[in-house]
Amino acid sequence: MWENVVGRSSAFWKGNYARLAELAGPALAGVGREDFVRAINKVEPSLIRTEADEVTYGLHVILRFELESDLISGRLAVRDLPAAWNAKMRELLGVEPPDDASGCLQDVHWAAGLFGYFPSYALGNLYASQFWAAMKRDIPDLDARIESGDLAAPLEWLRAGIHRPGAALLPGEIVRRVTGEELDKRHFVAYLNDKYSRIYGF
Repeated sequence: MWENVVGRSSAFWKGNYARLAELAGPALAGVGREDFVRAINKVEPSLIRTEADEVTYGLHVILRFELESDLISGRLAVRDLPAAWNAKMRELLGVEPPDDASGCLQDVHWAAGLFGYFPSYALGNLYASQFWAAMKRDIPDLDARIESGDLAAPLEWLRAGIHRPGAALLPGEIVRRVTGEELDKRHFVAYLNDKYSRIYGF
């Protein structure tokens, strides 16, 4: 939520871009705030998961989940993973890695035995968008507060509803408690549609 929903938002940079431009000096000379916001929210397929934008990031997770499922079930042999990876990259993102280092070996998770871990990243995006929708409902002037540099309001909302209960509640219980409904992907789709229709003007 902080990195993408707040940190890449137009509201956040309305209040912070002048200071960033001052600190960056010549590096941002001639770059206006709106161009900067468009640049940090650019959507394009990429090879590397950790460098992916928030729209295509989920496709990286889907690729890994599907390949993990095939590996664990025995439908895919480890020796065939590089070719399967490249085929999935072409299918889902339209790009193909030049080598395995930027392909199936780019993450440390599998080498460390962390199978089944990647979906948690996608879930994080779903939780963040649903929490954000509930936060905007509870704090009607949220964007104006963020523009003014007031991050205390969203932080306190998160502390009260999510951080304090922490692991004492299961994720589904927290979602129901703070949003009033089950986890619902429609919030993420609505967030992406709203944000990127404004950025790209459609």
